[in-house]
Amino acid sequence: MLDELWFTRCPVPTATGIAADRGLLAEEFARDGITVRSLQDLRERTPDSDLPQTHFTHELTGLFREGGNVPALWARSRGEQTRLIALTWIEERQSILVRDDDEIRTPEQLRGRRLAVPRHDISIDFWRAMALHGHAGALSLAGLTLSDAELVEVPGVRTGQWEGELAALRDGRVDAVYVKGALAVEAAHRYGARAAVDLDAAPDRRARVNNGTPRPITVHQRLLDEHPDVVARFLAVLLEAADWARRHPHGLARILSAETGAGPEGVAGAYRPGTADSLGLDLSDERLALLEQQERFLHAQGFLPAPVDVRAWADHTPLQQARELLAARTAVTG
Repeated sequence: MLDELWFTRCPVPTATGIAADRGLLAEEFARDGITVRSLQDLRERTPDSDLPQTHFTHELTGLFREGGNVPALWARSRGEQTRLIALTWIEERQSILVRDDDEIRTPEQLRGRRLAVPRHDISIDFWRAMALHGHAGALSLAGLTLSDAELVEVPGVRTGQWEGELAALRDGRVDAVYVKGALAVEAAHRYGARAAVDLDAAPDRRARVNNGTPRPITVHQRLLDEHPDVVARFLAVLLEAADWARRHPHGLARILSAETGAGPEGVAGAYRPGTADSLGLDLSDERLALLEQQERFLHAQGFLPAPVDVRAWADHTPLQQARELLAARTAVTG
């Protein structure tokens, strides 16, 4: 008998975070006697627990994960029997920062420059993967590759996002840093850095493929096999949450501040008007192709121990069932 579900999400805009904030997940499964728990809340209450590590490994079979694709692909690559059941794409201010007095203002000017690449002592270094692909995306806008610049390793720090890289930039040890999200907007202000390359402005979204673009929702195969109705219902709640976000921009801004830990300025700077429109879930050919691009990059850079067949990993049935369930509920309530 299923009496407990877990969910986890990254500190970024997610349908899961919105649903959790509004109490929708607990409400959906309360009548079945199923308790819905958050790995993030567990980490705060019980810091010594090993369960939060499953955010990366996805070894917890009753877990729904909406987060960066680097750990999700890594877990699948290691042989964990997960399934990809949805993808989102959210523009969240990806840029290359330089010192305010630096002459770099175009992707072409990154040629030969020192680009910060952090290294963290964690099971899967998604920070390093993000920096490498972020720099690669910026260089690609000028027809360049990572081999056209100097990659400088920077020890990662645990005191805050981007702090190690931005300190290296301030001190003149590197010339450019890749960042994304609301906290990066605030950090750039603190360090007096400016955006030299705005990846969000690139017409071709392939230049922005990275850890969060596209962002997968995954479940364990065992949960899908044993409780397909629960998976469909969970996704239906996320579809409802995404729809609510489109209709309540001010409420969404409050939730984004709580989820990211950033203030109003950081949220406004990272998430432009229309962010709510991209919270919707799908498994379109376009998004799958973008995730395939990310998989190829990660495997080529040594982050994945084995290739991942993205198309075979994806299961379209749960999202289709969720949409049908939501349509049926709407028809009943009018």
